[in-house]
Amino acid sequence: MADSISRIIAELEENQQQNLTNPRTHLSQSSSPSLLSQSTLLDLQSLVDTNDPDIIDQFYGDLSSKNLSPTSLLPPMSVAMDSGPTHLSLLSSSVYLSILLAPNSPVFTLFTPMAFLSLLRSIRRSLKHRPSPAVPREESTTGRNSRGPPPNRKKRSRGSRSVVRDLETGTGDENEEREFDVRVLFSVLEKLESVLGLVHLDRFPDCLKSLVQTMCEIPVTAVEFYGVSASFSRLVDMSSRILGKILGSEHGDPASTAGEVLKSLTSSILLSKSPARSFALGFVSKKMMVLSKESAGVKKAIVNLPKYLANKAPEKAEPRGYAVEAIMEIVKAMEFDDQIGFVQYVVKMTQGKVSLRLLAVDLIPLLVMALKGSLEEELDNEGSHSWKLACLQAIIERCGDSTAGIRARALSNLTQVAGFLSSDEKNREVLKEAIAFTGNHSNEGINDLLRKRCADEKAAVRKAALLLVTKLTTTLGGSFDDVLLKMMGIACSDPLVSIRKAAISALSEAFRTFSNESVTIEWLHSVPRLIADNESSIQEEWTLVLLKQICNGEVTPWVKKICTQLGKKKRLKPRIVDALQNIIKTSESLWLSYSLPIEKWTAPPGAWFLLSELSAYLPKAVDWEFLLHHWQLLDKNGGQDELRSPLVQGDPHENGKCLEIDSVAWAGDRVFLLQTISYVSVELPAELAADLAHNMLKRIEEFNMHSTEVNAHVKALRTLCKQKSVNIEEAGILVMKWAERLISKASKILEKYISESTEYNKDSSFFTPPTSGIKKAKRSATISTSLSETVTAVYTIGCLVIVCPSADISSIIPLLHTIITSANSDPKSKRIPVPALSLKRTAPSLYIQAWLTMGKICLVDGKLAKRYIPLFVQELEKSDCAMLRNNLVVTMADFCVRYTALVDCYITKITKCLRDPCELVRRQTFLLLSRLLQRDYVKWRGVLFLRFLLSLVDESKKIRQLADFLFANILKAKAPLLAYNSFVEAIYVLNDCHADNGHPNPKGSQTENRAFSIRGNDESSRSKRMHIYVTLLKQMASEHLLATFAKLCAEILAATSDGMLNIEDVTGQSVLQDAFQILSCKEIRISPSRGSASETADLDEEGGEGGTCAAAAKGRAITQAVRRGLIQNTIPIFIELKRLLESKNSPLIGSLMECLRILLKDYKNEIDDILVADKQLQKELIYDIQKYEAAKTKSTVQSTIFRSPNVSKVGSGNKLQDSKVASEMAAAAIAKSVLREVNKGTPTPPLSSISVPKLKSNQEGTSGRNHHRPIGVLESLRRRQSFNSDDEN
Repeated sequence: MADSISRIIAELEENQQQNLTNPRTHLSQSSSPSLLSQSTLLDLQSLVDTNDPDIIDQFYGDLSSKNLSPTSLLPPMSVAMDSGPTHLSLLSSSVYLSILLAPNSPVFTLFTPMAFLSLLRSIRRSLKHRPSPAVPREESTTGRNSRGPPPNRKKRSRGSRSVVRDLETGTGDENEEREFDVRVLFSVLEKLESVLGLVHLDRFPDCLKSLVQTMCEIPVTAVEFYGVSASFSRLVDMSSRILGKILGSEHGDPASTAGEVLKSLTSSILLSKSPARSFALGFVSKKMMVLSKESAGVKKAIVNLPKYLANKAPEKAEPRGYAVEAIMEIVKAMEFDDQIGFVQYVVKMTQGKVSLRLLAVDLIPLLVMALKGSLEEELDNEGSHSWKLACLQAIIERCGDSTAGIRARALSNLTQVAGFLSSDEKNREVLKEAIAFTGNHSNEGINDLLRKRCADEKAAVRKAALLLVTKLTTTLGGSFDDVLLKMMGIACSDPLVSIRKAAISALSEAFRTFSNESVTIEWLHSVPRLIADNESSIQEEWTLVLLKQICNGEVTPWVKKICTQLGKKKRLKPRIVDALQNIIKTSESLWLSYSLPIEKWTAPPGAWFLLSELSAYLPKAVDWEFLLHHWQLLDKNGGQDELRSPLVQGDPHENGKCLEIDSVAWAGDRVFLLQTISYVSVELPAELAADLAHNMLKRIEEFNMHSTEVNAHVKALRTLCKQKSVNIEEAGILVMKWAERLISKASKILEKYISESTEYNKDSSFFTPPTSGIKKAKRSATISTSLSETVTAVYTIGCLVIVCPSADISSIIPLLHTIITSANSDPKSKRIPVPALSLKRTAPSLYIQAWLTMGKICLVDGKLAKRYIPLFVQELEKSDCAMLRNNLVVTMADFCVRYTALVDCYITKITKCLRDPCELVRRQTFLLLSRLLQRDYVKWRGVLFLRFLLSLVDESKKIRQLADFLFANILKAKAPLLAYNSFVEAIYVLNDCHADNGHPNPKGSQTENRAFSIRGNDESSRSKRMHIYVTLLKQMASEHLLATFAKLCAEILAATSDGMLNIEDVTGQSVLQDAFQILSCKEIRISPSRGSASETADLDEEGGEGGTCAAAAKGRAITQAVRRGLIQNTIPIFIELKRLLESKNSPLIGSLMECLRILLKDYKNEIDDILVADKQLQKELIYDIQKYEAAKTKSTVQSTIFRSPNVSKVGSGNKLQDSKVASEMAAAAIAKSVLREVNKGTPTPPLSSISVPKLKSNQEGTSGRNHHRPIGVLESLRRRQSFNSDDEN
């Protein structure tokens, strides 16, 4: 050991001598002593490890004999810890700590802040050094050593050369930087923990702070190298013990130390999923919580930690979520009083800045669900001071936040809170009261909130509001007002799939919960139609929901689509058919149990209909004996005159009466039963099928059935023939055979009726004397009876033509031609005048049915269609029968699909039905044309789009709703540029103005064009036109609004200035006035948040920083473009137009000034830039606006006074004088406010400097309307020098 001591002392002397002889040592502050060699450090470690006081005393004695103090060890060791290789640095650290722990060691002499800080840097450096993957960690060398020394080693400065002197002169492994042994690091940390028991850091605050930061960094850096391994666990455990030790009072104030520890751990706590995060949370929630029970300072720091984390939480969604989890884990470990204190802090956060409000909204539901206690108990103990009620109130307030992301999160979290609290009976009633969700008047608050949020501009907010409605309905019950129900119904047609799903869920839950009539009606109007939605997931999700409501008549149109979708996917089960058959059998048994006649029984409503649809996919599940029994029953009693329906519910003898219905109900049941039989016939034996077909054919040949029965019989007969035939050819021959047989019989009946009617018409007109009254009455009754048979025969012909297009109908066409042209007389006929047979007048039902059948024939015969389509169009235009017009519109729509090119030239004729006096015809035309447009059989060109605009203001509410949906949803997606391209033209067409403005005049007569216009300047006409304009503007993106603004200025305002639009004409004035109103409306103004992109991106609740920045940039670009366009185009056009209107003394000057005032108010800050080239014009414009405002205010005040019933004749002079004073004061106030806003506080130049018309005295040619003005008023105006505001004075 003596040799080791001598080597250590020798190297220390050498280092000291070198430092003394080196002249740069005393001159350069950057110079540093030489580091100890590895052998010397090992000798020192061996010396200290002996733990022998005598040997250590000998070492210190030898140092003194060489005039070396113990502190001479510190400089070279500090250099080694700071800048030596990793293994040498850790070795120095270990030796230093061992010396401090050695017996009889001069601890206070050897412990210095600089050496301790070097020790901590050595620990941090060791963890930042990545080990080589090719060599084990304990023995591997770094990548740099494997490649040899750095290439610039010999070029280092002389000041640092001494630092690496030993490395340059050494050999073997001593020349290479070695990978540190992790066990050395463990040893260093263990010794550091022991040293903290000897050295108290209360006198060294910098050392304490650095130690805290180092221990908090170890888990973060160590996880990169060791992952979740035994080494990492041991390092984390040592760091935890050291941090716990320095929290003692001997190392300083525990409160400040704990604060420093928690501050250093914050970055780890806010990490995403990481072992370092787990360490930090575990240390705080476990170890520090235990210490807080003993130290008030530590407890104070921990109580403030959640608040500190809340302020440091990131704004992005995912990191914020981790912050919320960390905060909740810490809060759960706190005492209840401290938890309540944090809850109160969170409630206050809801009133802070955006990031704090968003975090508070996320924290509140977790706090409510995590902390103990019920609402009922809190109300009993604390009354209105319940912390849970405060949380509920705070989150409800945030549902109306100005930031969309906060509104959406608040609504979503309120949904969670309501669901959680309602699971406890004790909380449920209190929760109802807390959120005011009951059946009385107190529910106005929540209903008002839900109404606003369901109509929010952001999709995420709308979706969250609908989910809240669903949860409140499910858990709490309650009532909804009609407006909220209507909002949910509208949301079922939202463009976004997720919104539609949420709306369906909310409305269906309300429908299941309440039996309210308004809820039922809204559900029926909104949900069933979604079975035809373009999104398959919505179709599947609500198919089974609709099946439950099958008995309701409004749902019936959608049942077929439901069954089709389920049947194709093989999701229909036979048990559904069995259940329906049992329902029908039970109903029949119940009827017979009351001894009621069976001929008066009918099945429950909707049962046969649903069975007919299901049998198409489940034919084997239907019992044939069941069908045969009920077919015989219905067929036997179907034709009776008096028919009664069974009671669906209740006692059949109740009140001694039964509900009466007509034969149509029986006919409907027979139709559905026939359809069921046709589907099931494939399973029938051949003999039964043949008998059934024979019976059906006999029934058709009688021509005495209802029209719906005729069609059902024909289709069922065709199905039987196809299913029982060997092949398709045989089936076709069989169908052809009986079809021609029926057509032949129907032709004879029709021919006979026409002959009899012609003869009857002749006899009634030319026989002298006329036939007796009795004989005439008999013949009239005979013709009336045959008319019903003839109508059925004609309808049967139409059904047969559709079923068998190849059937011979050559004998039918002349007869039908005779009927449909019977109303047309031939004035050129030179024959003896025989009265024309006008079947349109004598047999209107046959006349209508003949047109319908001829339309069906034309659908299967293209040559015939080419000849008769013009006749259809002619009849559509001149017919006075609404039923016939409705049928003709349907027929023309079918022609458009089959013969698109032939009908295309008649589309404008068909569109005339959009203004038909009958609402049914208008609605049918709108629906049919809309479908054709969606399927591209008709194009949005010409006047078609412009004529559709009138449906937006139709008298019928249903048509207006259909039009709103078409323009807001279908057209916006299918033709987004249509509204923009046709906007200016729509203004001219709606006003029936035919100016030479470059737009093509709509084709058609003046009367026809006037029918599709809204002429006039009355309030009603203007409001209708404005509603159309606003609807179109809402469909435009921001860039299109900007272009529309420019087009209005160029094609209407500029056209007026150039004389292309005659403002002396009434229609020209209307066009110009509409343009002013459009330019003034808020819908055409550009907002930065409005863009052309889809609203789908709104579903992202936060939006992301990138999306927000992009939207802001786009908004700024649009705003700049508006300003530039305003400068270049708008103001000069307005000024020129203003001069023109003034020269013509036009009444439109008021509309122009109002529009200009609104525009300048929006851009008041840019008015100096807009008129920078003409200051005089700027002054004139401001003066004119002031003048207009003063005149407007004066007229308003005077009209108010004159309308007052208390104005007496005696006091009229005083009243008028008061009105003048009041109007002058109001005008002055408005002028001052305008000047303050426009000039931003800059005084207006004196009136004398403004170029205005000179005021003439009353003596210079007084005339007209100015003769009553006194001279004193004019003199006072001359003396008035400025319009300075009160603030400027």
